[in-house]
Amino acid sequence: MSEQILTQLDDGLLTVTFNRPEKKNAFTREMYEGLVSALDRAAADPGVRVILFQGSGGSFTAGNDLMDFMQDPPKGEGSPVFRFLLGLVACEKPIVAAVEGPAVGLGTTLLLHSDLVYAADTARFHLPFVNLGLVPEGASSYLLPRVVGALAANELLLLGEPFSAARALELGLVNQVVPAAELSASAKQKALALSERPLGALIEAKKLIKAGIKAPTLEAMKREGAVFVDRLTSAEAAEAFSAFFEKRKPNFKKL
Repeated sequence: MSEQILTQLDDGLLTVTFNRPEKKNAFTREMYEGLVSALDRAAADPGVRVILFQGSGGSFTAGNDLMDFMQDPPKGEGSPVFRFLLGLVACEKPIVAAVEGPAVGLGTTLLLHSDLVYAADTARFHLPFVNLGLVPEGASSYLLPRVVGALAANELLLLGEPFSAARALELGLVNQVVPAAELSASAKQKALALSERPLGALIEAKKLIKAGIKAPTLEAMKREGAVFVDRLTSAEAAEAFSAFFEKRKPNFKKL
């Protein structure tokens, strides 16, 4: 397991920590490999009853590390990022997320696959896919409208503007917003409460809750993935990424 993905099993709770605080826990290929391994462990180990995702250093995750992403872009479902997303859909055990600071890109779409989500009042959510010349991923084009409604989903995905923890609570993306100092304890308390429930019943209940959306979620994820990979080589993505590294505003009208 990478030192940038830390795991700790305690009393049935597998805590998975994104541990790259100097980069606001931005995901690299190696980190995605670590996340895939964590999900595989959770599935195989009967001692794991609940999974808790959290970030270190006051951040959840800044999303993909764009430099790493450009050097080794995903090319299909065998890529670590897609394997992680597919693993989230396949995960039968409850997933809890504790969000503090930035939750960008997959840092927000990950929450759509979580069963309970708790946010610090400092949390800041962002779905900037279109702004980067890309398209939604993680089945967010399907799941987000179901959670927040079509118009709100359009606003979040098409404009791609950051939004606050209070707005996330209003939209139904998180269960509760707490002071940052209380987040870790609050999320862990709820996760441990889940771990005390009968695991078989939890798994069967989660299957029933997800039964009607699992197939269309996978279809959306695969559909998005194909378009996402294609968009990575587009002129718009090239302009967006160049502007990001040059610290300037992109000019898509010139294309």
